[in-house]
Amino acid sequence: MGYRYIDMTTYKRKSHFEYFKELANPYVGVTVNVDITALLKKIKAENLPFFLTVCYCISRAANQIPEFRQRIVDGRIIEYDDCPTSHTLALEDGTYCYCTLSSSCPFNEYIQYAAQEQEKAKEAKSFEESEEEALDKIFVSTLPWISYTALVNPTPIPADSNPRITWGKYFLQDGKVLLPVSVLCHHALADGLHISRFYELLDRQISAIVK
Repeated sequence: MGYRYIDMTTYKRKSHFEYFKELANPYVGVTVNVDITALLKKIKAENLPFFLTVCYCISRAANQIPEFRQRIVDGRIIEYDDCPTSHTLALEDGTYCYCTLSSSCPFNEYIQYAAQEQEKAKEAKSFEESEEEALDKIFVSTLPWISYTALVNPTPIPADSNPRITWGKYFLQDGKVLLPVSVLCHHALADGLHISRFYELLDRQISAIVK
C-alpha cells in the first residue's frame, strides 16, 4: 500500500495536531441519520447484501477524504493512497473474525469479490492483527439490532488514529428510510469539517450507486 509522509514544516494544522495528540481521549465523533430510501429499494429489488452495499458506499466516501487516510506514526503523519476497510464477521460459534476489503473496484465487481473474501475470512477465523497490519485500515462495524442516536466505540491505549465508522438499524421517519451512521476520528488529524464532508460524499456515493 503506497503512502507518503506529510511535511510537518508546512502542515497547516500542526498546532492542532500537537495539541490533540497529547489528550487522554483525542477522538471526535458524531452520529447522523443518512437517507437510504432509494438505496434500500435497489438492495431489495436486486437482492443485494445490505452490509456489503453500505460498506462499499462508506469506504468509497471515506477514501475521498485525505484526513481519513492519514495515520500518526512516531509523532509524524503518513497519508495512504487508499485504505481498505476491516470489519468483524460473525462465526457459527458466536465469536467473530476480521475481514479486510478494498473498495477500489467498481460496485458490480465489489459484491462478488467481497463475498469471496468473507468466506476466506471465515475459514481462516483470524482475530489477531498486528499494529502494522492494522495501520492503514478503516474500521467499520454494524449494530443491526437497534436504531441509536449515539454510539461509544472502544479505543486502545495509547490511542490509535484509525477512523471508526459504524451503522445501526435503519428506520422509517416522515416517509424516508434513515440509517444511523457514526464516525469517530482522531482529532489531531480530522475536524468537524472533514467529518461533515464525509457525510456529503456518502450521500453522493449512494446516489451514484442508485443510478
